Amino acid sequence: MTIEKMLATRVVTAVKECYGVEMNEKEVQLQETRKEFAGDWTVVVFPFTRYSRKSPEATAAELGDYLQRHIVEIKEYNVIKGFLNLTIAPAYWIGVLNEVAGEERYGYAGRGERQGERQGERERKRYMIEYSSPNTNKPLHLGHIRNNFLGWSVSEILRANGHEVIMVNLVNDRGIHICKSMIAWKKFSGGATPESAGKKGDHFVGDYYVRFDREYKAQVEELVKSGLPEEEAKENAPVLLEAREMLRLWEAGDPATIALWRQMNDWVLQGFEETYRLMGVSFDKIYFESETYKKGRELVLKGLADGVLYRKENGSVWADLTGDGLDHKLLLRDDGTSVYMTQDIGTAHDRFNEFDVDEEIYVVGNEQNYHFQVLSLICEKLGFEWARKIKHLSYGMVELPEGRMKSREGTVVDADDLIAEMIETARATSRELGKLDGYSEEEAGEVYRKVALGALKYFILKVDPKKTMMFNPRESIDFNGNTGPFIQYTYARVRSLERKAREAGITPRPADLLSPLTGKEQDLVKLIARLPAVVAEAGANYSPALLANYAYDLAKEFNQFYHDYPILKEENETARNTRLLLAIQCGKAIRNAAGMLGIEMPERM
Repeated sequence: MTIEKMLATRVVTAVKECYGVEMNEKEVQLQETRKEFAGDWTVVVFPFTRYSRKSPEATAAELGDYLQRHIVEIKEYNVIKGFLNLTIAPAYWIGVLNEVAGEERYGYAGRGERQGERQGERERKRYMIEYSSPNTNKPLHLGHIRNNFLGWSVSEILRANGHEVIMVNLVNDRGIHICKSMIAWKKFSGGATPESAGKKGDHFVGDYYVRFDREYKAQVEELVKSGLPEEEAKENAPVLLEAREMLRLWEAGDPATIALWRQMNDWVLQGFEETYRLMGVSFDKIYFESETYKKGRELVLKGLADGVLYRKENGSVWADLTGDGLDHKLLLRDDGTSVYMTQDIGTAHDRFNEFDVDEEIYVVGNEQNYHFQVLSLICEKLGFEWARKIKHLSYGMVELPEGRMKSREGTVVDADDLIAEMIETARATSRELGKLDGYSEEEAGEVYRKVALGALKYFILKVDPKKTMMFNPRESIDFNGNTGPFIQYTYARVRSLERKAREAGITPRPADLLSPLTGKEQDLVKLIARLPAVVAEAGANYSPALLANYAYDLAKEFNQFYHDYPILKEENETARNTRLLLAIQCGKAIRNAAGMLGIEMPERM
């Protein structure tokens, strides 16, 4: 049982015994005691004065006296106005240290009493998390990196909380944007392939998406010069009309169009697979829009027949959402082709029928907030009970010092190029600092990869998902400060300490419950003990940032401890054992917290 759980339970008992009132643990407000006051945990007493009919100070004193008499773990208490500050006995923290030492998967639910009881307080749920969701007309870029890292990490955090998670990817492999790349390839490639061009398939196809935009803008400019209004020119540029006709042919099943589409999609998907492996992300199932949009169209037509939706004079099908404070939403174009919303309706329908999940979480940028609000609303109007289980994990955009990226203009930072740059930066920084002297090139290369990906993942995930962020590659790979490499280096320092202990014949054993702890040592144990609560909070808020910042705080505190206290050179055997045990558990907590972010820990750095 965690200290928070134990204290909340006992406070409920204290209120009942002192004032004869039954209350719920949720009414107990607990917080860590502020550093300027003595104590470890603070109980906010003001809500209980309605039961005691006494002043906050008198109420706090009565409850403090009861808790100290009945809870052996409470050493002493003090009262500051309406706040009851409780000091936990050192033996409790030693017990926590020994308990953590026995849990290799510390922080994961279902592993040991602490996590098992924590999970038992909540219902085990089944989540489906959709992330990545790339278009097959361009390579993955920096925006996809945040999406993939966020989706994978939230999945891992929910699993760490004991929930079942199904990770899925919806590949947007149909639509006008795909046809734009196809038209450009037909017109300008001369039959080139990724192999003949010496390029990864996704980069190869992406070049033709950029080429289409260039050709389109040139045609619009010519039409405007010929006297056509700009908006009319944009709608009637010949290359755009060709792309629209290709989409119509695709939906009609034209063999030549389908063959070209399959070939170009295969090129892109092979490229994606390489990038996913490099990122360290994976999926339990991959959906393709080309296979789900028909179900959406079928459901929309049924909604039309049932009078839930309506058809305009031009034949297009719409949803009227004005009664819900929104507007009218297009679902089928006048030529009968589907829009994104249509396929999302079909995909959601199939997923809930197949997996019966408690929540489906879409990890998608905040520019799509309206889209998912509308998706849930339309599905509800179509009569689906699961509509309210649709959740949108909205995240902010990733920007660069030079501004926002635009795929169609070719101003994006491709994921492959960025990762390659990060690995090169890790190599240069490590060599400059002499971190990997004596390593073989293969060994060093593996460390460079871990450091580069660790730097990238941490820099992305330490920011609250809702916030727009600025990415600076060189800043992210600094070995000092609030960075992934700093955390990795701290873990490597712990592992080095363990190796030296083994070489010296020192084997850590459970700490003596009567071992005295310095203030710094006790602070470290308290920080380690917080991990399960941080994992729970990160899961409840879908926020890897909470775990990222926890890992940094623990690494920072450990390094200060390592600097101030001798460990293996400590002459007192009891103190040496406690400190070595404490160091190893710090490393474990750092490794497990960072592991939920997808950050690998090098054994040496």
